[in-house]
Amino acid sequence: MALIEASGLNKVYRMGDIEVNALKDVSLSIAKGEFVSIMGASGSGKSTFMNILGCLDKPTGGKYMLEGIDVSGMGRDELADIRNRKIGFVFQGFNLLPRTTALENVELPMFYKGVPAKERMGRAMEALKKVGLEKREMHYPNQLSGGQQQRVAIARALVNEAPIILADEPTGNLDTKTSVEIMELFVELNNTAGITIILVTHEPDIAEFSKRTIRFLDGRVISDEMTASRKARANG
Repeated sequence: MALIEASGLNKVYRMGDIEVNALKDVSLSIAKGEFVSIMGASGSGKSTFMNILGCLDKPTGGKYMLEGIDVSGMGRDELADIRNRKIGFVFQGFNLLPRTTALENVELPMFYKGVPAKERMGRAMEALKKVGLEKREMHYPNQLSGGQQQRVAIARALVNEAPIILADEPTGNLDTKTSVEIMELFVELNNTAGITIILVTHEPDIAEFSKRTIRFLDGRVISDEMTASRKARANG
């Protein structure tokens, strides 16, 4: 059984009398443990597709199965529960609370699950250790570099042990060296922890770190290719 199964997904946005077909009959599956890049120009449908995968939006038509459960028609509260248990998000802008330490930022998703304070702290410290920031837990975002802030965001995505990480342009605000470091961290999490990573990017160099690239154009999938990651090619 696929971890993610999209069948005939359509998404129509209505702006007054105008209809915009953001997705047109998109069907694909993603297996557990894959590292997938989603590429396409602005307006291609890649962000709309990511929002549906992340249970941030619902399709107008078609079916979206997540771990064998049809989430297409779920209500707001049900979708929020799915997001909290199944999906970790990493965004271009980090989205850290500025007056909150790295540790507290990572703890935040566990508040919504009612995790006791002692357990929250332990799990947050473990997540920060996984991203190499165990000695920066009391630093505030403005005391951290861009790369360190993104590592905090990744730790926050890991802390609820979600099987999926959705990363939307996670290197968009980072320099080249730091971008490579962040992508190598994603590769490590995928290889060692088996986390399924789905990455939206418009940068071919970043997509090269994944093992599969799906390209969108005008709301449709125009290519879906398995590729050896940059790390695998370098070692070969």
